[in-house]
Amino acid sequence: MTTTEAAATDLDRQIDTFAESILNAALATAELSIAWLGRSLGLYAGLRSEPGLTAAGLAAKAGVDERYTREWLEHQAVAQVLTVDDPELPAGERRYGLPEAHAIALLDEEHPSYAGALADLPPIIARSLELVRDAFRSGAGVPFASYGLHDMQAGFTRPMFANSFASEWLAALPDVDRRLQAGEPLRIADLGCGEGWAGIYLAEAHPNVTVDGFDLDDASIAAARRHAAARNVSDRVRFEVKDLRRPDGAARYDLVFTCEVIHDLPDPVGALAAMRRVTEDGGAVLVIDEKAAESFQPGGDPIERLLYGFSILHCLPVGRDAESSAATGTVMRPDVFTRYAEAAGFSQVEILPIEHPFFRFYRPRA
Repeated sequence: MTTTEAAATDLDRQIDTFAESILNAALATAELSIAWLGRSLGLYAGLRSEPGLTAAGLAAKAGVDERYTREWLEHQAVAQVLTVDDPELPAGERRYGLPEAHAIALLDEEHPSYAGALADLPPIIARSLELVRDAFRSGAGVPFASYGLHDMQAGFTRPMFANSFASEWLAALPDVDRRLQAGEPLRIADLGCGEGWAGIYLAEAHPNVTVDGFDLDDASIAAARRHAAARNVSDRVRFEVKDLRRPDGAARYDLVFTCEVIHDLPDPVGALAAMRRVTEDGGAVLVIDEKAAESFQPGGDPIERLLYGFSILHCLPVGRDAESSAATGTVMRPDVFTRYAEAAGFSQVEILPIEHPFFRFYRPRA
């Protein structure tokens, strides 16, 4: 084989490998979209509540068409999401089941391994992709409300807030944790609270705590108020549409925290300065944000790839929806956050020793 032939053969292998990666991405996109159908139409819930349904039985239970349901069931069995009792039976007689492990991951919103909210990504991308394309051309931003992703975002973080926030993450702030465990009536603020689950779970864990949640998204605040009322904590957890940089001038808090917010903001320094201001009487600040690699390197791991994906499709366009913007994006590395914190008046930034695949935990100190 000549050198030229060897080079051509190597190029062919590279082409085949990359083409296969595109095919795999297409497969993942299609299967996530089909999972969205299963969740939104109640197909998974129907199978969980009554195992061993035929296509006609599930269609009747969910109130949908039998032929579409049969195709969906067969796909889910081929994809090994569902089980089928006897694949040799005629199509209309096959009975399908949803393994409990799969049901938990798809449907149980407070379970640590819940991932069903991620199935909402395809419709979010579908309705916003042209807006992002236009933003690429103009250099403008895309309003947060245009995405309609507050439910998905809340669903993604809710299991972490339910299982880790009060019991593990706040334990890494020893001064705050001591006061919480002693039952002190602490006043806490959640800046960029979204649908409010962090504050709700915190109030449930500590009956003497009051939480103020602030966000600029009306739909998120409306949902947060519904959640608080449903969990009977509305008397101690209050939500308000308010600019992060303009909290009540008289308000002082024992703890102010924010999760997955700073990198989205056009003015992260202003938000951090507000957090410093309302805790200046001895309160603590906790910033939970994405665990981007400490420096840029080609060939990043899946988390880094996912962060860049979110940044291009959502976080950077949302962050640029302002006349002036820091244009941070999802991939906010520790040195960038430290620079923002110092510009906001903090003297140092501690990275807390909490292991998490997605998040890094910062404690800025004045």
